[in-house]
Amino acid sequence: MVAVIKAGHSMHRIFNYNENKVKEGVAECIGAENYPLNAGEMSLSIKLNYLLKRMALNENVKRNSVHISLNFDPSEIGLPKEKLTEIAKTYMQKLGFGDQPYLVYQHRDAGHPHIHLVTTNIQADGRRIDLHHLGIRKSEPARKEIEKQFGLVVAQGRQTKQPYELEPIVMSKIHYGKLQSKKAIRNVLEGVLNTYKFTSLPELNAVLRQYNVMADRGSENSRIFKGGGLVYRILDDIGNPIGVPIKASDFYNKPTLKFLEDKCGPNHAKRIPFKVRVKNEIDKALIGKPPTLDELMKKLERQGIHTALRKSDSGLLYGITYVDHQTKCVFNGSVLGKQYSAKAIQERCQATETIHPALLPQVKLKPAETGPLSQAKTPPMPGTYHEPNNTPVTADRTSLLDVLMQPEQMADYVPGQLKKKGKKKKKKSNISNNQ
Repeated sequence: MVAVIKAGHSMHRIFNYNENKVKEGVAECIGAENYPLNAGEMSLSIKLNYLLKRMALNENVKRNSVHISLNFDPSEIGLPKEKLTEIAKTYMQKLGFGDQPYLVYQHRDAGHPHIHLVTTNIQADGRRIDLHHLGIRKSEPARKEIEKQFGLVVAQGRQTKQPYELEPIVMSKIHYGKLQSKKAIRNVLEGVLNTYKFTSLPELNAVLRQYNVMADRGSENSRIFKGGGLVYRILDDIGNPIGVPIKASDFYNKPTLKFLEDKCGPNHAKRIPFKVRVKNEIDKALIGKPPTLDELMKKLERQGIHTALRKSDSGLLYGITYVDHQTKCVFNGSVLGKQYSAKAIQERCQATETIHPALLPQVKLKPAETGPLSQAKTPPMPGTYHEPNNTPVTADRTSLLDVLMQPEQMADYVPGQLKKKGKKKKKKSNISNNQ
């Protein structure tokens, strides 16, 4: 069993997520603990309002809604409802939520069995349950005990991404007509809006277009644009809108223009630490022989960075956006720096490996060479390098370059330090032994 705990500040959103699954026929509310009535005897408003009244006991707590999913091995698909509710009850007691009101939902929209628990961390006396490191402190020990107690398949240790961890959406491209349009768009929005750090509508669309979805404000003269509205469209495989657009306000999580603007503000600061990675990967891809733009895009794709190009109707490239799927950050090219904008990237890809004139040595002419003759135009010699202003670099300059590139020491010159010095023979004094 794998437990995933998420704390938030919107009980409406968590509640609506599960109840919409019920409406779609892929989930069922199988339990309501510490409620005055059983789950089947309560209306939607009673279920929700009971939790909201508990949350109102302490309005100072912002993160007051708790959403937990308990995920089981695919082989345990036949777990009965009674056993699932008993597992949920045991888990909540060990977690410290045994006296809290909570709803239990059984979901059938994934390849493995799992249940969702909806509750609040505000207690009956108004105090809050501490959520800090709740997973490490209480959830992990509880999970291991429950696996033994109920004979469940043991999870294979803690991993960066658990094999049965709840996925918010199935991130696959939408194909019009193959899946209910509104449901398909909602699934993509659930995954993108909650994970990617974008700061503008074009940056958001750079991500959404990869899943055949687009957020559209309409033309400047349209009623949607003037009224501050927003619609979502499904795109075909070449990026053209198809089908009927769906208003943002029709989705239960209300991903309206105002909602997106509220997300863009904090995202500016959140993505700053990840700029360096994208810039470094672009620079690395441009090392050596300059690649074509397509080659550059393929190199970045291998590093998890998608490059979205914005072109005019005539095919002129005027914008470029980088989507880093590894850090979930989106950057317009100019935000990274001028050298990463659309124009600069085109120039860097089209550059040729030539010696820049500034790198060549400058020749000081002798006084006799400063007259009119030195300024006369002469036909360029074969192999002569031309500067951008069509001024040829003369043979004198190139020959000087050759001289400068030669070794500093001539062949017939040997440093004094390396010369062998003869040993001075000491004069032996012939002193007679008789002396």
